[in-house]
Amino acid sequence: MKNYTFNSVADTKGFAENLALKIPSESVVGLIGNLGTGKTTFTQGFAKGLGVKDHVISPTFKLVSEYDGDDLALNHIDCYRLDQPVEFLNIGGEHFLNPENGITLIEWAERIKPYWSDDWIFIHFYRVEDDPNTRLIQISGIEL
Repeated sequence: MKNYTFNSVADTKGFAENLALKIPSESVVGLIGNLGTGKTTFTQGFAKGLGVKDHVISPTFKLVSEYDGDDLALNHIDCYRLDQPVEFLNIGGEHFLNPENGITLIEWAERIKPYWSDDWIFIHFYRVEDDPNTRLIQISGIEL
């Protein structure tokens, strides 16, 4: 597991933009962290790295957003509103667990833990207590 610390939204987005170029196609990335820890900010930078031109927002109310990048698609899923893991399957979630020619980012991935796979990449987001603008990000499942 690798740890990274970011002191601003711009730092988080910039890191995510560069990381997007290192994540292989057909990967699933679980984003785990409390509200306001930077998951959507990270996703916005990641999308930019893939060449997504659309404005990326949290899909909390529609659950799934799909974007076309330059070479890869981005599937952005938010599981915050799911009460039971099976609800993920009810929205067609299994399709996004094997993304063809794309990458799936899943916010609140801990809510669908029964569907996790050993080949997933996980990114944990934390606030730094004594600095409200600083975030700690831990990445596992990939060598960087």
